[in-house]
Amino acid sequence: MSKQESQAWIIASDQLAICGQTVYGKPGRHEQAVAQLRQMRGETLFFHTGLCLLNSSTGVEKLDCVDYQIKFRKYSEGEIERYLNLEKPYNCVASFKSERLGIALVESMQGPDPSALIGLPLIRLSAMLRLEGLLVP
Repeated sequence: MSKQESQAWIIASDQLAICGQTVYGKPGRHEQAVAQLRQMRGETLFFHTGLCLLNSSTGVEKLDCVDYQIKFRKYSEGEIERYLNLEKPYNCVASFKSERLGIALVESMQGPDPSALIGLPLIRLSAMLRLEGLLVP
């Protein structure tokens, strides 16, 4: 590691969603996204977003998981197709983009940090950074 890299903050985050016994990842393609959205219709999904902060100068590592619950409404086949054709959320866990048109598929949401749904829980990350002595903001 170079001298410059030895003083870096390394941030990592990843996510999955669970409904019953089904674990949802990123669909990758249209057909899989349709299948996911059909299964999720009217269901409650639990999104789990893992977060890691590594202070490379001290070796201190902070790990956490931010949970968020989404209740999807009973949307139609046409709504699934319109949403997928407009958003193309094939690289999004459970084919869901809360920050865009995916919010129209939702009946209710519950959780501590809505930015976790986008894939990086910024409220929790800010708290971790403050604990490490970084002034945020």
